[in-house]
Amino acid sequence: MNQITPTGRRPGDILTPLLETPFHSRLEALNINNDWYHWSGYKAPHSLADEELEYFAIRSTAALFDISPMTKYRIEGPGAEAFCNRLTLRDVRKLGVGRVHYTAWCDDHGHVLDDGTLFRLAPERFRLCSQERHLPWLLDSAEGFDVRITDESTEIAGLALQGPTSWAVLRNAGFEGAEKLKVFQLAEFPHGGGTVVISRTGFTGDLGYELFCHRDQALSLWDRLAAVGEKNRMRAIGYAALNHARIEAGFIVANADFVTSETALREDRLRLPDEIGLDWMIDLEKPNFNGRNAIVKAREKKTLKHILVGLEVEGNVAGPLSLIYHNKRKECGIVTASAWSPLLKKNIAIASLTRPYGERITGDLWVEIYALRELNYSKLMKRVKIVPRPFIKLDRRGANPPGVM
Repeated sequence: MNQITPTGRRPGDILTPLLETPFHSRLEALNINNDWYHWSGYKAPHSLADEELEYFAIRSTAALFDISPMTKYRIEGPGAEAFCNRLTLRDVRKLGVGRVHYTAWCDDHGHVLDDGTLFRLAPERFRLCSQERHLPWLLDSAEGFDVRITDESTEIAGLALQGPTSWAVLRNAGFEGAEKLKVFQLAEFPHGGGTVVISRTGFTGDLGYELFCHRDQALSLWDRLAAVGEKNRMRAIGYAALNHARIEAGFIVANADFVTSETALREDRLRLPDEIGLDWMIDLEKPNFNGRNAIVKAREKKTLKHILVGLEVEGNVAGPLSLIYHNKRKECGIVTASAWSPLLKKNIAIASLTRPYGERITGDLWVEIYALRELNYSKLMKRVKIVPRPFIKLDRRGANPPGVM
């Protein structure tokens, strides 16, 4: 008979504790909810204190979010540009030093492996950031290129500083010139005997920045921002608030709004870039890239099966992972993410539909929501309307320089 210890574990159980980011001690001190979740093997906060206040920090003042669990690959060498150009959908030759672009990469069948950001730190040095881990794929794809690929995910710590006063936090913290950065521009700034890379990027659709430094400098960077953050009402936030903002911005998340081709177990879960709204980034004028032939063939033969759309949903009850029907009878898709938007005062959602729904057939669409009311689930059929993404577009996101607050 197996005995169970007071901790609830059986003898011989393998303990695999979640890793802690370089900022964990600061987050743990603030996390009065003790509300953690799993992100790429790391312990990350779902919310720290009040999810609603954390959301409004993004939209009204400044919010600080730990992005250290994000995978980060250093790609360098004489063949780095050619390799990145072969790997990803966009033309990397057009990406100047000190610039960033949002991109994606596919397998040989044109199915999306992941999306992420590509930073050009030097003529022959890049940093590729993504949601999922892809080192074996990158190393295999690098065959024949004069390039070195290093997983620096644990070495490099990252923070997202987002919101209308984020530029003022950087200025008050002594990062002189950071407020001059344009959208998708980056620069290095001195910090603690080393440097911090600050880019005007983010996942909220708002004015914002991302900061990357060596893990040994992480706590001093946090404290440097925190020392001046109170003046600008800066608040540390968890993923729940960030996810709310990214839905409003219409951004997609791997293995939430689409299944990456390396993790998909069923063929009907695979997606081409055109099927998840990434068709705009495909550059057919550049040299060959992974999945090009399959993407072109699907377009020519009109075999695209899915489409990702934005929805407005009547009522105020969000319905994540809810089924979508045409004429209340024909199942035609699923909601992948949804939220009530405080800015729009509307219920919004991102959904994957099976063509021709969402393409030729856009009317008489309904979502099936099960709402918990007084310990009972009520089935609600709510009408939905297809609308463009992003749901919100804030002028301050692209303002140059950022407005005086």
